[in-house]
Amino acid sequence: MPDQRMEHSVQSSTLADILERVLDKGIVIAGDINISLVGVELLNIKVRLLVASVDKAMEMGINWWETDPYLSTRAHQLEEENRLLRERLERLEARLEAAT
Repeated sequence: MPDQRMEHSVQSSTLADILERVLDKGIVIAGDINISLVGVELLNIKVRLLVASVDKAMEMGINWWETDPYLSTRAHQLEEENRLLRERLERLEARLEAAT
């Protein structure tokens, strides 16, 4: 008797395949929660979630982690440089004010 097997037209995907596709393309989940009482808005919560690979996020212009002081050593350097520049500006403004 010949071997009879059913072939499915639906391709099964593993979790890794699905995750790879999501990270490659990116996925956005958005939602708003509004709580009102007698026409007065008491609470408004906006939820925005983006799931994508770092490469895809950078391609979309999202790179906040590069300047977050808790995630980047370069951000600490920029923060210190910014502090020094502000102090210098304050000294220059004080001199200018004293001269007039």
